[in-house]
Amino acid sequence: MLRLDSLGQGYGDHPVLHDITLTVPDGQLLCVVGPSGCGKSTLLRTVAGLLPVREGTVSVDGAPVSGVPDRLAVVFQDYGRSLYPWLPVRENVALPLRRRGLGRAERREQAELMLERVGLRGAGRRYPWQLSGGMQQRVAIARALVCRPSLLLMDEPFGSLDAQTREDLEDLLLEVHESEGATIVFVTHDIDESVYVGDRVVVLSAGPGSRVVLDLPVGLPGKRDQIATRGLPEFVALRAEIGRAVRS
Repeated sequence: MLRLDSLGQGYGDHPVLHDITLTVPDGQLLCVVGPSGCGKSTLLRTVAGLLPVREGTVSVDGAPVSGVPDRLAVVFQDYGRSLYPWLPVRENVALPLRRRGLGRAERREQAELMLERVGLRGAGRRYPWQLSGGMQQRVAIARALVCRPSLLLMDEPFGSLDAQTREDLEDLLLEVHESEGATIVFVTHDIDESVYVGDRVVVLSAGPGSRVVLDLPVGLPGKRDQIATRGLPEFVALRAEIGRAVRS
C-alpha cells in the first residue's frame, strides 16, 4: 500500500528526514515514534502529498505521490481547527462525499451511519463547539472514514486528550481497523500507545536528518485490553526496547 524509497525531506537548508526506506503492506497499522522534532509530522505530510518530495520517492498503491492521493484521509491532532464550526456535525462528516458526486440525502445517510459507528449517534445536528474534545476527535475520525480510505494517516490524534478519553479512542481505533481494514500510519510521541495499538513500530532518530533506527513487529497475543495487555511481559519488553531506541 505504501512504499518510501530513500526519502529525504527538509525545509530550506535544514534537513529533517534522511534516507527513509519503508514498505507498509495493505491492512497494517504502523506506528511511528521518535524524539520531539525528529520529523514525524513532516513524514506524514510528505506521504499525504502536502509537501513535495525532496529526495527519493513515495508511492501509494504503486503510484508515485505527486499530489494528494485518492482514497487517502488524514486525522490531525488539532481537531478543533480541523472541523468547520459553522457546519453541523453531520455536514462536517459528509463533506468529503461531495467530491464523489453523492446527493445530499445519501451524504447525510452515510454520515449518520459513520457517526453511529464511532459512538456519536444522535449528535449529527449539533455543532462542533457544543461537543467535548473527545467527541470532536470522534467527528474528525468519522469524517476521515466516511469515504472508506485505503490509507489513513493519523498525526498524534489523541495527544491533547485526557487519559480516559485517549484510552477509549485507542480502543475505537482498533475496532475500526479490524472492521474497515484500512492501512494506517499512526504518529505518536507515546511509546505505550504505539505498542498498544500498533502491528509494527518504527522509531526515528533525533534530527537533523532523522533516520529509521528501529523497525519492530509488535505481535501481542490475544485481543488487546487496556489493563490486561499493558500488564503482559511482552508489552513491557516491547515498551523497553522502543524506549531505549528513542533515547539512544
